[in-house]
Amino acid sequence: MLRAALLALVLPILAGCGADAVWTPMEEVQARAFRAEGPPSLTLMTAINNRDGSGGHSALMVSGDQRVIFDPAGTWWHPNAPERGDVIYGVTPVMLDFYVDYHARPTYRMVLQEIPVTPEIAARALRLVEAHGPANKATCGRAVSGILRDLGFDAVDRSWYPQRIMRDVADLPGVTERVVRDDTEDASTAGTPTPRPN
Repeated sequence: MLRAALLALVLPILAGCGADAVWTPMEEVQARAFRAEGPPSLTLMTAINNRDGSGGHSALMVSGDQRVIFDPAGTWWHPNAPERGDVIYGVTPVMLDFYVDYHARPTYRMVLQEIPVTPEIAARALRLVEAHGPANKATCGRAVSGILRDLGFDAVDRSWYPQRIMRDVADLPGVTERVVRDDTEDASTAGTPTPRPN
């Protein structure tokens, strides 16, 4: 049912790191702001190729005063989740499900690694991802690992490779991991791409 709802709203395709930057007006960003329940956290989101174990994409969800996804050079888009310079706002539970479902498919699984942090670290993470600006194509790993290192996670090496960042994060204290798989083929993997508005 989630897949059908997603397709009814937006028909994107997985294309790795490589979309053009979007700058939604701040009024809409502020109107869509969403704060998740629970303690503050960072979540590394990694799309992993099911055939060879390589990483297809890295993103970082920040959950504090509000929940956003830093999606450097990502291709996911939804009209109810405004984006500014690779930061997706309004990440409600439904939008989060859509984002994860977009990446999880027969050829890719999505690995979510949640890192507990203080409110201060979550607030700083939000400032850092907003200040980063749009990432160049195929630099998602460098952008995400750079943010983690800037936040003091020195055990995470700055890397181009999403799977290496994922392995480093797995060794951090208190990290919990969830893997999302979806073996359902749909039009978003086989059909014609729907252009994202600029």
